[in-house]
Amino acid sequence: MQKILDAILADELDAIATLPVPESYRGVTVHEEDTAMFDGVATKDKDPRKSLHLDDVPTPELGPGEALVAVMASAINYNTVWTSIFEPMSTFGFLKRYGKSSPLALKHDLPYHVVGSDLAGVVLRTGPGVNAWKPGDRVVAHCLDVQLEHADGHNDTMLDPEQRIWGFETNFGGLAELALVKSNQLMPMPDHLTWEEAASPGLVNSTAYRQLVSANGANMKQGDTVLIWGASGGLGSYATQFALNGGATPICVVSSPEKAELVRSMGAELIIDRSAEGYRFWKDEHEQDPKEWKRFGSRIRELTGGDDPDIVFEHPGRETFGASVFVARKGGTIVTCASTSGFLHQYDNRYLWMSLKRIVGSHFANYREAWEANRLVAKGKIHPTVSKVYSLEETGQAAHDVHRNAHQGKVGVLCLAPAEGLGVRDHELRAAHLPHINRFRGV
Repeated sequence: MQKILDAILADELDAIATLPVPESYRGVTVHEEDTAMFDGVATKDKDPRKSLHLDDVPTPELGPGEALVAVMASAINYNTVWTSIFEPMSTFGFLKRYGKSSPLALKHDLPYHVVGSDLAGVVLRTGPGVNAWKPGDRVVAHCLDVQLEHADGHNDTMLDPEQRIWGFETNFGGLAELALVKSNQLMPMPDHLTWEEAASPGLVNSTAYRQLVSANGANMKQGDTVLIWGASGGLGSYATQFALNGGATPICVVSSPEKAELVRSMGAELIIDRSAEGYRFWKDEHEQDPKEWKRFGSRIRELTGGDDPDIVFEHPGRETFGASVFVARKGGTIVTCASTSGFLHQYDNRYLWMSLKRIVGSHFANYREAWEANRLVAKGKIHPTVSKVYSLEETGQAAHDVHRNAHQGKVGVLCLAPAEGLGVRDHELRAAHLPHINRFRGV
């Protein structure tokens, strides 16, 4: 592993193909024997630091259409939090079902799960049938894992019945020194970014692109008013950039003055600090408060000069969904994913049906959407939102911070990279965008 790292740090990538692949590597895992460890514990009190382990694991066998990548950096997504607290279910059920799907997939069914759905690194080896990538290529990976053997997936790869999220519903994820991916997950690493910056957009950037920009999501157009929940968070920070970049007007909902200042620095002008304004959309655990929906809607109209949102970018879920349906304009769209505050949504259907609104479900992105989203990053149109970077040994703490919402933007993790700031090739493009790249740093 050290020889591989030395070659990467020296930018002697032609040598990668000649170096032996290690028989084992360090990876962040959850263990099947731990799946009941949080039984009876409230979700908010479940601690990823107790369930995430840094283990030495065997290197998986490389199969047709696959690539083995030396991971320089990765990042934390909410699916790693879900995996670590075994909610809404243990991921070992995913691995068992996947293992039964084909002889190639059987290797994923193990009593440990190497997690993580982002990476930036260097291709070590490719399996039979891989022609677009070779050892030594600098890459990032999106997290759509699919064979595309079914007709349903050929208009939109996310509709394939065997579609999975790599590192969540498959094994050998990116929070590790090595990762196993389908070769069609690979995309070129943006040359103006460091390893940790390049690793961070993958999942959330692609998800926000499909959810907001793509015709498969809200199909945002110039002039749209877009309500964005959690606008300074991992997903919302990219939605805010896409809205501003695409000629829309974002209404950024945040939860503190510091977060308000952060989205203001991105160029957003219409901001609601929901904590300062005291919105309480639920009277208690069982009943919502429509008066609060109306107060929230009035505040939006006050900011916009009377306009309701054309699009509501929804991801908190249970806590906010009733309000989201209410405030969307007549004929507007509520586009939803994730549900980080709860999966069981309640809303008053009168405001949906009688006002001809639409609810659109959105999940990650298809191959083309992921590629387009990465291309915008490579061109310096959309920027990473890394606020803090942890070591691989500190992944449990990093996931804990995301679970408690004690972070801004994205939280990065160094895997093989020995320090931050490495991997940049295009210094001129970087210099042109450095204030934007560093906007979330240390916040």
